[in-house]
Amino acid sequence: MATHNHAKHPKSTDGDEEMVVRDKPWLFRTYAGHSTATESNKLYRSNLAKGQTGLSVAFDLPTQTGYDSDHPLARGEVGKVGVPISHLGDMRTLFDGIPLAEMNTSMTINACAAWLLALYIAAADEQGADRSRLQGTTQNDIIKEYLSRGTYVFPPAPSMRLTKDTIIYTTEHLPRWNPMNVCSYHLQEAGATPVQELAFALANAIAILDTVKKSGEAEGPVFGEVVGRISFFVNAGMRFITEMCKMRAFVDLWDEICVNRYGITDAKQKLFRYGVQVNSLGLTEQQPENNVYRILLEMLAVTLSKKARARAVQLPAWNEALGLPRSFDQQWSLRMQQVVAYETDLLEYGDIFDGSTEIAKKVEELKEQARAELARIDAMGGAVAAIENSYMKQQLVESNTRRLEAIERGEQVVVGVNRWTETEPSPLTTGEGAILTVPEGVEAEQIARLQAWRAARDPKAVEAALAALKSAAQEGRNIMEPSIVCAKAGITTGEWGTCLREVFGEYRAPTGVGRAARVDTQGLDEVRRNVDAVSEKIGRRIKFLVGKPGLDGHSNGAEQIAVRARDCGMEVVYEGIRLTPAEIVNAALEESVHVIGLSILSGSHVPLVRDVMERLRAEGLSDIPVVVGGIIPPEDEVQLKGFGVAAVYTPKNFELNRIMADIVAIVDRESQKAA
Repeated sequence: MATHNHAKHPKSTDGDEEMVVRDKPWLFRTYAGHSTATESNKLYRSNLAKGQTGLSVAFDLPTQTGYDSDHPLARGEVGKVGVPISHLGDMRTLFDGIPLAEMNTSMTINACAAWLLALYIAAADEQGADRSRLQGTTQNDIIKEYLSRGTYVFPPAPSMRLTKDTIIYTTEHLPRWNPMNVCSYHLQEAGATPVQELAFALANAIAILDTVKKSGEAEGPVFGEVVGRISFFVNAGMRFITEMCKMRAFVDLWDEICVNRYGITDAKQKLFRYGVQVNSLGLTEQQPENNVYRILLEMLAVTLSKKARARAVQLPAWNEALGLPRSFDQQWSLRMQQVVAYETDLLEYGDIFDGSTEIAKKVEELKEQARAELARIDAMGGAVAAIENSYMKQQLVESNTRRLEAIERGEQVVVGVNRWTETEPSPLTTGEGAILTVPEGVEAEQIARLQAWRAARDPKAVEAALAALKSAAQEGRNIMEPSIVCAKAGITTGEWGTCLREVFGEYRAPTGVGRAARVDTQGLDEVRRNVDAVSEKIGRRIKFLVGKPGLDGHSNGAEQIAVRARDCGMEVVYEGIRLTPAEIVNAALEESVHVIGLSILSGSHVPLVRDVMERLRAEGLSDIPVVVGGIIPPEDEVQLKGFGVAAVYTPKNFELNRIMADIVAIVDRESQKAA
């Protein structure tokens, strides 16, 4: 919600001057971080100078999953989707020249939230900042990682404990810090309907608050403070009237939960406070200039209604379906926010939807359906149980399947994709430097700095700090203070992660991809006939291995490919996310597959695919065709095909039935060559 501060603003009416009270605008953010801490620091300073009012830090996948940059699983992923932070030196560099006591910093970090917050506090201590003045947010929402984004590390129970530890610590020591964003953003990216986004996010918040309450570490007034510090991070899609109604429903439902479940009556503590990144799922590779309009319309959903207005907004860039945005692209999104906040009269009025019967009707409909879904999850034992039994994941996969099928059939119009596809070439997407690319040498340089950091530490301090961390984890004590000690002793992200893996173990979440084929998928009759014909030729059912190499946890595309291949009559092998190239090749060998599909959305497709192809050749499996999907620029597509990849699919290839037909034809062609 917007803060209630107001500013006076002169307004001219028929030649007379009058003072108009304007609401204070939301925080302006862009989600940023790439390559190295040094380069990201330059980007932050540049964005702040352009009028950005808060930082939103993107970490690379090794950092998010508790690995150092030189870990085998980090290969090809360093600095790709965010900034690598391996130790306090990296954090120090990231915020060099940025006074943390005066900054509002949001950090998109979940499984390792306690650790990155510890590094942030240690860096602030070095600056001489008063911890009580630090303000910002750690996303710290592990439940949605099991459902949609895939950067979980530990099983649910210890993960919930780490989330609880961070909440308890910040409530006591960092009074201006939001220890958790209940994050429905990625639920919508994974296919959630508005009702599912409401219900799953609120079930998530309930699970966290129940965990805190059950711990006995936040009794009486302290629990009210905990509730008051829970914030939300939401998504807003193109159906912006529905999305705005969803936000009004969120406000009402959260109030009900605070009062009825937890007895919170303080208006400030039960306020629904949220930040937003508008929908990236709907951004198109085709005619990408249209994405500017999409982003603006989506932003209106979270700013038009004063009672349900976002407290912070970060917008994607128009070209994010093509690759990493440049500074100019991020500036364009920032200017969009500034134009709406400062050039329009939006902030001069009360809620413009109060009294609308249409809006009230839609809000009540969403609330009623969300309450029913919440009751269903509660009857299962809550959000954690609904993860472990795969209920929520299966619901998201099914919703996403329906969404994609509607686009394929043309029932859901996407301009430039399934209608009005004739287009003029865009001058915005051509020429060298049209998208940002991470230089090839970034990974090696980061590893060299990491090794130098390790060599310069006091080994005894390192050993003692890790022993204290392990002891706290084993004994159930709060993890935050030992983590801050570790940060100051020079412990690395990978060492922190390894220590807690030894105590808590690791986890592999359910995929949500069922085994039984659906018979109601339209347009598959011919593909099914071809699958049967080719299967008969080769003497057994076509077997398709869908693999997610590296640390990219965005599994939506891989899941939909696996579901559609199964519905076509293929036998599908899909083991979920975070596999090494060696594991994928071993699975291909053990399962005797006919085709391999690799899904990589982190930008690390070139090194990971090269590794897979080399390993296939070494195992004598070079006759197994490989297809690759991801956000892959044309020049990289040429490179992948040079490695021997049979086909490359990018977001413009939205027709899954056509992809299936291609794959069957590729298997047929390769089997004839082998014969």
